[in-house]
Amino acid sequence: MKTSDFYYDLPKELIAQDPLTDRAASRLMVLDKKTGEVEHHIFRDVINYLNPGDCLVINNTKVIPARLIGTKADTGASIEVLLLRQLKDRESTWETLVRPGKKCKVGTKISFGDGLLTGEVVDIVEDGNRYIRFSYDGIFEEILDKLGQMPLPPYITHTLQDRSYYNTVYAKFDGSAAAPTAGLHFTKELLKEIQDKGVGIAQLTLHVGLGTFRPVKVDNIEEHHMHVEHCMINEATAKLINDTKKNGGRIIAVGTTSCRTLESMAQDDGTVRSGEMDTGIFIYPGYKFKVMDALITNFHLPESTLIMLVSTLAGRENILNAYKIAVQERYRFFSFGDAMLIQ
Repeated sequence: MKTSDFYYDLPKELIAQDPLTDRAASRLMVLDKKTGEVEHHIFRDVINYLNPGDCLVINNTKVIPARLIGTKADTGASIEVLLLRQLKDRESTWETLVRPGKKCKVGTKISFGDGLLTGEVVDIVEDGNRYIRFSYDGIFEEILDKLGQMPLPPYITHTLQDRSYYNTVYAKFDGSAAAPTAGLHFTKELLKEIQDKGVGIAQLTLHVGLGTFRPVKVDNIEEHHMHVEHCMINEATAKLINDTKKNGGRIIAVGTTSCRTLESMAQDDGTVRSGEMDTGIFIYPGYKFKVMDALITNFHLPESTLIMLVSTLAGRENILNAYKIAVQERYRFFSFGDAMLIQ
């Protein structure tokens, strides 16, 4: 299939620039993946589509203030650093995206916050990313909280007034450079109502990288090089998911990150294993889902790997028709936008 097969026309004014203060007040399109029929609701109505015995799977990763603005120690030139992932074997070293990269050769020293945090480029790796080893006194997370900014997607131009709105209410484990945005619609109250209805809630972790915004630059989608992200499923979550499947309940993933984790950890018999791994799974039409039955997701960028994933679940024509309707009905798109339930 061609990348252009997943194009749709989106007016810029429909790209949501600000989050809603009432998370569950966003709009919800419900798409029947078999017939292509759509319904229009408010997000909190999603509970009406969840049945006792189903299992909702959420990604509890937490976005860190991963955008740092510093200066080169030798020239004073401004440098922007985006933290992508911490290296397991080197605690103070991170893989980063640096702008402008040409100014940051191996050995370059960067100062942040008048020296509160310093970094040295120790290696240049795939895609021009830099490994930076940081030096500091105190606790890194506290320093990052003081100096860092939330790494909002490039299509959001407004300043985020409250950092908490770019994290889910159940965010727990630091490590993401972007939010699992489908989860932003849930409130603690709505989650409790869902649990009280008899729906299981399983938590897994996938730390979202900025690669999620990387455009597909090849004509043949099979030639696209997928970014790698780290994901984890613990034993309790694996048991809940497997018991749900065994008892005839549906597995409903909240977001493409939850979906990709489930399918990465899937066995051939449709069960999932516990553990952790780096996953570069690329789901596009032709893929057969092993675990996931339904998906709660946002509206994705044209020609992105994410619109390819939802097209795999509901069919490309159904998705493009639903997106056409969403544009006509003035839905809000992308990270701070409205939601879709595909079932």
